[in-house]
Amino acid sequence: MRSKENPAESAAHSQLTQQVVEHVRSLIDRGELSPGDRLPPERELARTLKISRSTLRSGIGFLSAMGVLKSRHGAGTFVSTGPAALDSSSLSVLGSLHHFLPWQMFEARLVVESSIAALAAERATDEQIAELSEEVTEMYASLDDPQQYLVHDVRFHRTIARASGNPILGALMETIASNLYDNRRLTVDNSLDLKESAGMHREIYRAIRSHNPPAARKAMEDHLNLARMSQASEAGTPQTLTDTPADPAKAR
Repeated sequence: MRSKENPAESAAHSQLTQQVVEHVRSLIDRGELSPGDRLPPERELARTLKISRSTLRSGIGFLSAMGVLKSRHGAGTFVSTGPAALDSSSLSVLGSLHHFLPWQMFEARLVVESSIAALAAERATDEQIAELSEEVTEMYASLDDPQQYLVHDVRFHRTIARASGNPILGALMETIASNLYDNRRLTVDNSLDLKESAGMHREIYRAIRSHNPPAARKAMEDHLNLARMSQASEAGTPQTLTDTPADPAKAR
């Protein structure tokens, strides 16, 4: 049986893990590592930091969970490309620990993504607008295939996040939405309103194409409220998703 690590050993291990995090961060800050670059070999990094390879792996694992690094089997560890999502599995764990409620997740998404849509209406490029148009077209073509429809739904929202020009908001949206989409994949086959959903996505697209932030915000809010009710209906548990208490403090 493995002996229990004492507090002093645990603190020392945590400090060494943080040393790995700070070293990788400094390499990125100095421009020595860029998105897509491969980290130096484990042996070289461990020697540079004067730590064991097992401790190094703990630090790399922490950075991978944060979305900063990505390991590829047989190829090494690389700096993530693009604005990485915050680790959605960590949010799931926190949700279980602190009893996040489904309606709270939707509320968070509503606040973040409606603002993202408004920013996208100000900043979207012609190329991004064309991508949105293509995804809406594919949604209408996938009305009889809910799982495929969901793929284009996800791509549509990710394009809007990129079009907002703010990778921090995009990462927040991706983190929240990923948890909701994980559940949606299990229920979307029961959907009865994909055509209405596609129509709302088209309204969001039109508002962004017209560079009308208030209209984009309103269209996104309308869509997300419908999505909340639809997913609740699909799952057969409407009260857990749609009943926002008048006094949220009483729901704790």
